[in-house]
Amino acid sequence: MRRPRQPEDHRHDLVRRVVAILDDVYGRPVLAPRLPALDELIYTVLSQNTADVNTDRSFATLRRRLPTWELVRDAPLEEVVDAIARGGLGRTKAPRIQAILSALNERTGSPSLDALADMEDHAALAYLQSLSGVGPKTASCVLLFALGRPVVPVDTHVHRVARRVGLIGRDISAERAHQQLTALAAPDPHDAYAVHIGLVRHGRRVCRARRPLCEQCVLAAFCASAGKPELW
Repeated sequence: MRRPRQPEDHRHDLVRRVVAILDDVYGRPVLAPRLPALDELIYTVLSQNTADVNTDRSFATLRRRLPTWELVRDAPLEEVVDAIARGGLGRTKAPRIQAILSALNERTGSPSLDALADMEDHAALAYLQSLSGVGPKTASCVLLFALGRPVVPVDTHVHRVARRVGLIGRDISAERAHQQLTALAAPDPHDAYAVHIGLVRHGRRVCRARRPLCEQCVLAAFCASAGKPELW
């Protein structure tokens, strides 16, 4: 069963309705920058394939042991690996972090993302994605969470729920979904944040990848797969 292609104006209306429903259920999320841009970038790298609590612990340990990004950049690799060990995949993430910091140092003379402040959103996304190991989700997290830009990071929960309720096409990749969901949420960063957080919450609690709780789903009226998870 394929959902017919939806006109763009329908999807603008649909995203507003979906967000309003999720706000009623989970509460309206409040956008407030949590970390400086470079801190957010490193935090997001640490979060890849890692539970939130372990990300928090590994980030805190890294900052305590090596309190400046220059120290992280120049430290022996094993010291960085050990500092972030609680988050898992330290031997992959440590060299990635040091490579990012070194690349930024080569560009600006210091490990800094201050240059993002003067860039348009598309240029800032491209700048971040030019760094090794930084994809559209990580770049979008930095722009939304640190700088309050109206972009929508797409993780597995956002991608899954958005496809099921028809905000994006069934065959749309996660990479293309960033562009499409951002266009639907723009230009208000608070709306972009509500789309991201609302879909993440719903994906974790109800619209699961396996055995979604369709009978409890407040979005079932929009969902072609409600009660038919084998379609997805």
